[in-house]
Amino acid sequence: MQLSRTNLADIVYFLAIARHQSFRKAGLEVGISASALSHAIKGLETRLGVRLLNRTTRSVTLTAAGEELQGLISAPVNDIGQALETLNRLRDEPAGRIRLNVLSDGAKLLLGPVLPVFVDRYPDIEVDLTVTNRMVDVIGDGHDAGIRYGGTVPEDMIAQRLSPDVAWAVVGAPDYLERFGTPIHPEDLFQHRCLRVRLGNARIYHWQFSKEGQQLEIDAPGAITIDETRVGVAMAMRGAGLMYVPAWVVERQIAEGSLQRVLEDWTHHDPGFHIYYSSFRQIPIGIRLLIDLIRELEPMGPLP
Repeated sequence: MQLSRTNLADIVYFLAIARHQSFRKAGLEVGISASALSHAIKGLETRLGVRLLNRTTRSVTLTAAGEELQGLISAPVNDIGQALETLNRLRDEPAGRIRLNVLSDGAKLLLGPVLPVFVDRYPDIEVDLTVTNRMVDVIGDGHDAGIRYGGTVPEDMIAQRLSPDVAWAVVGAPDYLERFGTPIHPEDLFQHRCLRVRLGNARIYHWQFSKEGQQLEIDAPGAITIDETRVGVAMAMRGAGLMYVPAWVVERQIAEGSLQRVLEDWTHHDPGFHIYYSSFRQIPIGIRLLIDLIRELEPMGPLP
């Protein structure tokens, strides 16, 4: 079989399927639909005269021929990709596509001020942004990198800091505080209505507090559980309860008086936003340029 343009493209598709064991996830990586991917692989199998994949309604696995093909071509195709990426760094105008998975807070606070500048500076780089608070396999789902708070970055990834540490604030509407009183100690929260926070892994977050060496975790009580900061801020402003939120998210509301901060002397700090990516894949030049621009503009303040 000759190495035509069609065959080379189908080989790239095959390797994506082999990595992800899923047509859907592989399609996200290579930018085509699962059905088109399946059709392309059937064509490749026909031209080769062997079956490469075992397909069921629930899974996709490699046949013996598929495993042998993957072993033979993975390294050469990866070398070609790295060579092309190296050449991309030598262009006067870098090009390509970067795929990011980002927390909603990070998308608003970190990327919101930066991406307009980025696309003006690098018009030939496409940015594919997925905003979600769910914990996902960023690389497995076809993304080049993810942005999360530093404490939640998977240990097997390379991580680089993009923002200062996050200070966590407890806030409530003036009407709520007038009605239910102002907590003085974190344990006073057991007498309050709190907006509970569900993390991306479905776990309910325990509010953390620090003061003069003391560390407290409070399983805040409340009838409402949220997993989206903007929704929680809107509900807190309407007096639904106290909210535990990164302080920089509610700076404007505090300045305007629609929210008031409480327990400020018990403020807890966590690592700020980090970008992370696989140590086993060459990072696209677009990701490196984005990191450099975020550090240049410092949209959330100077890095420590």
